[in-house]
Amino acid sequence: MIIGQLLRRRGRAMALAAGILVAATSFTLLTSTVHTSQASTTGTVRKNARSAYDVLVRPPNSQTGVERSSGLVAPNFPSGTFGGITLEQYRHIRGLTGVDVAAPVANIGYLMVSNTVSVDVSRFLDSEASRQILRFTPRLTTGLSTYRAADQYVYLTRSPLTSGKSDDTFESDTLEKGSIDKSTRRYLMNEKYDVCFYFNGDKTEKTNWSLELPMKESIIGEDLSDRSAFDPDLHSRMNCRSGRGKATIDIPVAYPVLLSAVDPEAEERLVGLRRTVTSGRMLTEQDKPYVVPPSESPEGQRDVYVPVALSSRPLTAGRISATVERLDVGDPAKLPSRLGNPTANSFVKGLHGTPVGRVGVDLGQGYRKAVTRFGVDATSYWTVGPVTYRRTSDGGLALRPRPPQNPGLWVTNLNAQPVANVPEENTGPQYRKVTSHASTFCDGMGRCEQADFGRLQNPYFHVVGRFDTDRLPGFSPLSEAPLETYQSPQVTGADQATRAALNGQPLRPDRNLGGYLTPPPTMLTTMDSITALTGSRRTPSLQDKAPVSAIRLKVTGVTGVDAASRARVNAVAGQIRTAYPRLQVDVTVGSSPRPQTVALSGTARVTERWVEKGVALRILRAVDTKSALLFTLVLVVCALFLGQAALASVRSRRTEIGTLRCVGWSGGEVLRLVLGELALIGLAAGVVGAALAYGLGRLLGQPDAGAKSLLVLPVALLLATVAGLIPAWLATRLGPMQAVRAPVTAVRRARPVRSVAGLALLNLVRVRGRTLLGAAGLALGVAAFTVLLALTLGFRGEVAGSLLGNAVVAHARGADYLSVALSLVLGAAGAVDVLVLSQRERAADLAVLRATGWTNRELAQLTLYEGIGLALLGSLSGAAIGLVAVAALGNGVVHGHLFAITAAALLATLAATALVSAALTVPIRRLSQIAPAHLLAAD
Repeated sequence: MIIGQLLRRRGRAMALAAGILVAATSFTLLTSTVHTSQASTTGTVRKNARSAYDVLVRPPNSQTGVERSSGLVAPNFPSGTFGGITLEQYRHIRGLTGVDVAAPVANIGYLMVSNTVSVDVSRFLDSEASRQILRFTPRLTTGLSTYRAADQYVYLTRSPLTSGKSDDTFESDTLEKGSIDKSTRRYLMNEKYDVCFYFNGDKTEKTNWSLELPMKESIIGEDLSDRSAFDPDLHSRMNCRSGRGKATIDIPVAYPVLLSAVDPEAEERLVGLRRTVTSGRMLTEQDKPYVVPPSESPEGQRDVYVPVALSSRPLTAGRISATVERLDVGDPAKLPSRLGNPTANSFVKGLHGTPVGRVGVDLGQGYRKAVTRFGVDATSYWTVGPVTYRRTSDGGLALRPRPPQNPGLWVTNLNAQPVANVPEENTGPQYRKVTSHASTFCDGMGRCEQADFGRLQNPYFHVVGRFDTDRLPGFSPLSEAPLETYQSPQVTGADQATRAALNGQPLRPDRNLGGYLTPPPTMLTTMDSITALTGSRRTPSLQDKAPVSAIRLKVTGVTGVDAASRARVNAVAGQIRTAYPRLQVDVTVGSSPRPQTVALSGTARVTERWVEKGVALRILRAVDTKSALLFTLVLVVCALFLGQAALASVRSRRTEIGTLRCVGWSGGEVLRLVLGELALIGLAAGVVGAALAYGLGRLLGQPDAGAKSLLVLPVALLLATVAGLIPAWLATRLGPMQAVRAPVTAVRRARPVRSVAGLALLNLVRVRGRTLLGAAGLALGVAAFTVLLALTLGFRGEVAGSLLGNAVVAHARGADYLSVALSLVLGAAGAVDVLVLSQRERAADLAVLRATGWTNRELAQLTLYEGIGLALLGSLSGAAIGLVAVAALGNGVVHGHLFAITAAALLATLAATALVSAALTVPIRRLSQIAPAHLLAAD
């Protein structure tokens, strides 16, 4: 009987089989896609959840207001922190249960490394001149700023430059014979002029020490206490050379290096520091300050040396470009006399020059040269404060500028002399407070007296090796915690104007201590050396009692963000908070960089990577929630789609079922008949669907497509059976006479109908059950579309922003949109199925209208208007239901996406209406081909 029914009504069986095929295949593919997306997302998170360290401990009050309000950790965070954690606190934290590695960082301060940058200007020389001077007019460009630097000079003579001594106290290697001028005769040394001393060593232009003694070369330096360290004239130098065709200009430069104390063994275990060595060796735990006895000291004193490792790169950016001028020197024979007297500075500065070309050189060239024993000066060091931010109206960050630097920061404690070669960038914009720490003045005495009593003598540095942090092993960029101990902040232009100003390059730190970006530590020493440095400052500071700036912890047994790992990390963090409530403790495992836009000025905006805490755990929770909701919605959509199709099929067989009941069929037999037909149809659809699912799975790149495609068969059988239970049960509730008697609607108050559209609307209102049944499919599809889209956008809004979250969103995008699109297609397909069967049910009504004179066009319009009305009713209802459901899910889903979700729901309404209208062309064409007499006779 079942097989006969299916063969006799092949069209209806095939339509229902197509519906089951679409539903079962879609359900299997969608759930498989959701599961695959979830597994891929979870794998991405777990793979990138572990960074260099798990917990970051900082001093009290080190967290900025922006960090507290946003749950972020600022990049470059150690640069403004100089002390705050005691060594006792560090040792206690290191010994806590569960701590695997405790790596402290004690920022000491910025010191100056002095050297020169050499520029070859040989091609600009006058090959015929016996003596000549070139002027080098440089400009320093770094980041977004350009600074005018001091003029530099080269003096080239074909005469030999010799060495000589004056009174056994001063030695010069730039002595030259020249035309003797009576007014300068008294400045001769060994009957020669010193052509470089007065320009480079004494610009006072005093002609006499006293009324009787002339100003002669001396080892006693010029008193510059009344000069500002920012005066470019102090940095102007002349390079004197003898020869032909070869000349260089040596620009004096100084590089601020941040000296930080670390535990070498802890750093090795944390990041593998030893592999960064480029020359010499890395520090070890055995490296401690040591004293050189007077017999071994160049100055015959008791010198204290601190072992350090120095970076082979400056980590500060800058480029010098300059115009080269050939100066009009007049009579070359008189040049030695004019340069060899106290008026040399005014003479050279007043010479007219002719531009002969331009040159450029990287500022870092001088740093890469080998640093001599006394190349790093510890007479003073400087500490800087943190940057202060404010939130802008668009949610970004803006800097709070500070007043210009006080030149008094750049003087030594010896006779208040200005520090040599202060970087020009320190005259630029200021965002940090800079503090100078002058050393004691008790070198070589062994103990300090008077004003410096109880303090330590100023140490020297012993460079044991050089390192390059580019050799550090890489950590996942998606979960990179701040490693400012070794890496410069990653900052890029946030808009086209800023990127153009940066020439497409990232913004890097410069030599401005008060600037926004400061270089990471480029000089490392051991924890045992801290006191030798901080104790040698004339004025005690926080660093004496609490020198540690940060502690980075790795926790034992942590493998990612699983429950056990989280418990271990939280246990360690809890111990620290209990022992030291005032310390700032940040759990960084599972963190990820989150780009933030920072306004440096009114025209410059940059993007930098702050670190968002807890990203991995939040992503895992969100993806689990989203996957569960997607699975549920897909299941509901597929089940209701089949339920509609089965209900419409049973409704179309109303007369047939009534006839069976009249001839004695029981309700149970009718139930078994309907369910048997659905089961056979589901079985056939499952076989075809398995093959279809396998092909689509391979096309979509699903892993294990073969195994997952086999699920289509049981799913199709189950969906067909479950979806047919209610329609089959309703069929058993029909009495024999009720089933064979056509349903008659009670007569209501007659209303005139004057248009085809009006009749279509009346038909929809008159048969409410059929109208609601047809509209339900579209309502379901559009509502599911709206909810799924909201979930997708809400998931991205919750997860996106950090680099790890963006990667997860990119992986999940295909599965999300596939779920959204197929939910709409399934809902629309259910409505179309109901409409097609409904039109077959109303064939006699249409035949009556055609018999009374209605044309095919008018009948087509009537059917189309009914379909459009039905589609709009279902789609708009579904959109409203979907928006209500979205609102019920919470503000976190709707926030920022309400307009997009509403617009998408309306577009889905239009799409569903167009789909239904297009699908109605098939039944309209078939009905127009049947004669009215045949339809009326059948009725």
